[in-house]
Amino acid sequence: MIDARGLACPMPVVMVQKAVKDGAPATVEVLVDNQCAVENITRYASHQGYRVSVQEQENEEFALTLTK
Repeated sequence: MIDARGLACPMPVVMVQKAVKDGAPATVEVLVDNQCAVENITRYASHQGYRVSVQEQENEEFALTLTK
């Protein structure tokens, strides 16, 4: 689980990049709190071959699940 809440882009994407490069996991879960991070992570993950599902939670937070 990557908790990138409170971080401005590009840090959430950098954290996801590191997780993907370190082990190419089948599933990556990410928490963010802004729409820009959702869009940027989704774009990056798609280019890496991941499907992305987004669930909006309370307080304008988002849970992203990246699946290979």
